[in-house]
Amino acid sequence: MARSVTGPDEVVLDHGSGAKLSHELVSLIVDTLGDVYIGEMEDSAMLSVPVGRIAMTTDSFVVDPPFFGNGDIGKIAVCGTVNDLAVVGARPLYLTLGMILETGLPISRLLRVVASIREAALEAGVQIVCGDTKVVRKGEVDQIYLNTAGIGVFEREPLRMRDVRPGDRVILSGSIGNHTVHLLSIREGLGFEQRVLSDCAPLNGLLEELLAATAAGAVRSVRDVTRGGLAAVLHEYAQASGLTIRVEQDRLPIQFETVMATDMLGINAIHAANEGCLCLFVAPEAEQEVLAALRSHRYGGDAVAIGEVTATAEPVVLMRDGDGRDSVIEELQGSELPRLC
Repeated sequence: MARSVTGPDEVVLDHGSGAKLSHELVSLIVDTLGDVYIGEMEDSAMLSVPVGRIAMTTDSFVVDPPFFGNGDIGKIAVCGTVNDLAVVGARPLYLTLGMILETGLPISRLLRVVASIREAALEAGVQIVCGDTKVVRKGEVDQIYLNTAGIGVFEREPLRMRDVRPGDRVILSGSIGNHTVHLLSIREGLGFEQRVLSDCAPLNGLLEELLAATAAGAVRSVRDVTRGGLAAVLHEYAQASGLTIRVEQDRLPIQFETVMATDMLGINAIHAANEGCLCLFVAPEAEQEVLAALRSHRYGGDAVAIGEVTATAEPVVLMRDGDGRDSVIEELQGSELPRLC
């Protein structure tokens, strides 16, 4: 249980001074994290990991808005880092937590983020091992920015892009575009946020169950569909493998309200960010087995096969419409949307 706030009720520059207020703020954060924090207040975390190969990733989070309908920047930070470890086949163990705080941020809002971090870490089964806090002047950040690094261990062979082969099926674990629509709706007052929720979730449990339920090699490779959306993932695989990826437009899982919102905004859902969707490349003979395993988990209930990998002269990403016509999905030069995460 977090202790009550006895100092200022909002972040001030002296919270970043390294003196008494800094120590009090860190104590509040540590108390709120509770048993998911195992740091000993040394200058480095000292960790026990099984001997062998480890996975490590890092990410920064500048979510706009940082607080939204069914989540916040803290939940995204944990889920994003955990998912990056899980999709290469690692079991996530430890996270670091760096915070950049704007003066004037209410302490109650900060602790709300920390409580969200704790909840997501508990669900994902990871622990926070060390952290850092910096305070900057008003206007230099948007309330709160986070940075995390994650460490995981390999208990099976890693999942790599280079293992994708012609004939492999492309599967999505859930709907695309919801995270983008949810945040944009709140930001712009579009009114969709009650019907279209963010899909933010830790997906390591889903992947653990999937890999345990399927034969070795059934799942060739996995990516979480985040910034740049599905299109960015497909282009990444096409370029890395030298193969063509064709998806069926009519099979893309897009919520009706998400279609309405993206049409209104003039954007394509395949370029929209997600925070709880996996794109899997699967051996053709394992397609139904993988779909069944995904659909048995609460985060994979809407899983669907959307396309396949083929060998062609040049790597390209194609979209096949309902009439059987193929068109090239161009890779965006930048972003269709302002910053979301």
